[in-house]
Amino acid sequence: MGASKSKQTTQSSSSSSSQTTIKDKTLSGLGNLIRVLPTGTVFLYQFLSPVLSNNGDCAKTIYKYLTAILVAVCGFSCFFSSFTDSYVGDDKKTHYGVATLKGLWPSADSKNVDLSVYKLRIGDFVHAFFALFVFGVLVLLDQKTVNCFYPLSDSTEETLLKVLPPIVGAISGVVFMVFPNKRHGIGYPSSTDTSQTSKSTSSSSTKV
Repeated sequence: MGASKSKQTTQSSSSSSSQTTIKDKTLSGLGNLIRVLPTGTVFLYQFLSPVLSNNGDCAKTIYKYLTAILVAVCGFSCFFSSFTDSYVGDDKKTHYGVATLKGLWPSADSKNVDLSVYKLRIGDFVHAFFALFVFGVLVLLDQKTVNCFYPLSDSTEETLLKVLPPIVGAISGVVFMVFPNKRHGIGYPSSTDTSQTSKSTSSSSTKV
């Protein structure tokens, strides 16, 4: 009896540790995918999703409508942000605009910046649909949102957590290899922030 109990305890502890490892890997993979989405949009979704979905209990129809509106608005934000970009003007400030066939709109007067280089490209549409796809995966992995519309079993949810992040990660690698993303649009870190971060990192490493 004692030996069987010890075996069961060992098996349960090993299974729990393996589940913890799977969840850690899933969260790290999901964190890498979230980087292709606007930070503000992801934060807004993660903040409002538990509230508007009533923590997944959508017995009242109003919660389903509110959750659907949240998903639609955040999905549009992810799609639209792919067509935005930023530049540093003559005033040394970062300006944002929407990419068009001729450049950025609205285009403020800037003598030192050629805004025509920010014109619309095919890769922008690829990144827009890919961002929408990644956001869809993020919604699908959100158990509260999914339970609001179509409850899934724990085994199905665990399978999605295992399969989706690595598959989307592989697709992400191919997409950004074929269509590199050089834009720093609304909701994404600007080029000046990126350069400042790299400079501060290099200076700190030099001091060490």
